[in-house]
Amino acid sequence: MSIADCPPGRFAPTSGEPPVRLNTARPLTVRHLTERLTLAVVSIAWLRKQSDATRAGLERRHLSPQEAAYATALPVRRRRDEWLAGRFAIKHCVTAHQRRHRGVTAATREVRVDRLVAGMRSGKPVVDVPVEVGLSHSGDFAVAACGPHAIGVDVEHRTELPPLVRELLDGDGDPSSWHSGVRRLASMPEALRWACREAVLKHYAVGLRVNVREVVLTRWEPDGRFHWRAGPELLRQAPADGYRPLTTWAGRVDGYSLALVWQY
Repeated sequence: MSIADCPPGRFAPTSGEPPVRLNTARPLTVRHLTERLTLAVVSIAWLRKQSDATRAGLERRHLSPQEAAYATALPVRRRRDEWLAGRFAIKHCVTAHQRRHRGVTAATREVRVDRLVAGMRSGKPVVDVPVEVGLSHSGDFAVAACGPHAIGVDVEHRTELPPLVRELLDGDGDPSSWHSGVRRLASMPEALRWACREAVLKHYAVGLRVNVREVVLTRWEPDGRFHWRAGPELLRQAPADGYRPLTTWAGRVDGYSLALVWQY
């Protein structure tokens, strides 16, 4: 299958529930899906409320000395909270995935998290174990995903988008179409349409360096799967996908828009 036409494979959860819940009172939520995908959610809202002593203890337990020094050097508390939540989410996601699928037990502070620093994929999070990871922050949560192949995840708290962004999303779906998935796409909330596009671009590790118009949404199924088509620039920039099937999911979860794209 080529990247130009990407109908999704099976969505893992079959109960009708979303892949994960977003609860500000719960510090950490980890869920294993089928297709060897693991999600981890860290509540930034919970982290904000912790004392300096509690936060210092968390940093000692989960961060390397270099990471702890970097966090301390961040001058803005909000940015520090988001960074810490993202690091915690990735580390817990990776260790849980390794434990479940490889029988490997490792401390979170031993997982090294870096970002690519050059090229079209600069900014992509990477770890020092043989898995792929994805990360998104918004509002009160950091959401990480971990699996054996490329992953894209995006979470959006906002419901109202700027006019210029809304213009980019015009034309998704057709309420008069004969196909129920096309009609349903026309009713998809704008923030969720944006999250779908970002998740696709993150899956290919190009982010917003490629125009979001390069991701053309075509259908949204009742079980949450969404279909899309790649534009020429994304086709040119995206790496070879090895013809592995893609799975997608998008939906509103506890007041947030959440979209996932992964290979299995």
